[in-house]
Amino acid sequence: MTRKDQIKSAYRMAGGQASFYDGMMTYSTLLGKAICRVVWNMDGEKNARYLERALSGVPEDFSGKLLEVPVGTGVLTIPVYRDLPKADITCLDYSPDMMSAAQARAKQLKIEHVRFMQGDVGALPFEDASFDIVLSLNGFHAFPDKEAAYKETFRVLKPGGTFCGCFYIQSGCKRTDWFIKHLYQPKGFFTPPYETEESLRIRLSKMYSEVDVARYEGIGCFRCRK
Repeated sequence: MTRKDQIKSAYRMAGGQASFYDGMMTYSTLLGKAICRVVWNMDGEKNARYLERALSGVPEDFSGKLLEVPVGTGVLTIPVYRDLPKADITCLDYSPDMMSAAQARAKQLKIEHVRFMQGDVGALPFEDASFDIVLSLNGFHAFPDKEAAYKETFRVLKPGGTFCGCFYIQSGCKRTDWFIKHLYQPKGFFTPPYETEESLRIRLSKMYSEVDVARYEGIGCFRCRK
C-alpha cells in the first residue's frame, strides 16, 4: 500500500463516527471539514498533501526502530504501521486517554509489533541513539518545553537516522494565527513560543546534517537526517 493509500485508509477508518479530534485530523466528518477549512484554510487535498509530506521520512518498506511522539489517538499512523510488519515501533504519549484510543485502534487491526508507553517528550526514557526514525505529528506546538523536546528527540536518534513530522508554524496563514492566539492558546491546546518557517529551518539546520522544510498554509513539515 502506498503512503497516499495509507492516508486514505486512515480517513476511511475514522469515518462518520470519528471523534471531534479524529474527524479534524482526517478531514472525515462535517465538523472536522469545517474546522479544517475555517481555521486551517485546508481542503481535503491540502490536508492529505501535508500529511503525505510529513510521513515521507518513513520508508514504505521500513524495518528498523521507530519512535512516534506523541502518538495521539493513532488515527493517522496506525494504518501506516499496519503495513510495516517488520518494524519495531514504540508509540509514546503524555495523555493516557489519547494513548488508550491508539491502543484500541491497534488492537482492532490486530497489530502486535507496536508497543505503547506513557511518557514525557522532554525526558524520554530511552538510551542515546536508540531509534532509526523519530516521528512527531502535530505535537511540538503543544509541548510546554520545546527546547527539551528538540534535544531529546535528537538524543535518541541514531547517527544517520531521520527526524520527521509536522506542526503549526506562525506567519504561514493569518487566519490560522488568529485562531491559535485567541482560541487554541487560551484553552491550553497550544503553547508558545512558535516557530516560523524560517526559524524552523534555521533551528533544524544547526542540529541536523540534512534538512528539508515545507509549508502548507499554517503547517510546517520537516524531514531531517542526523
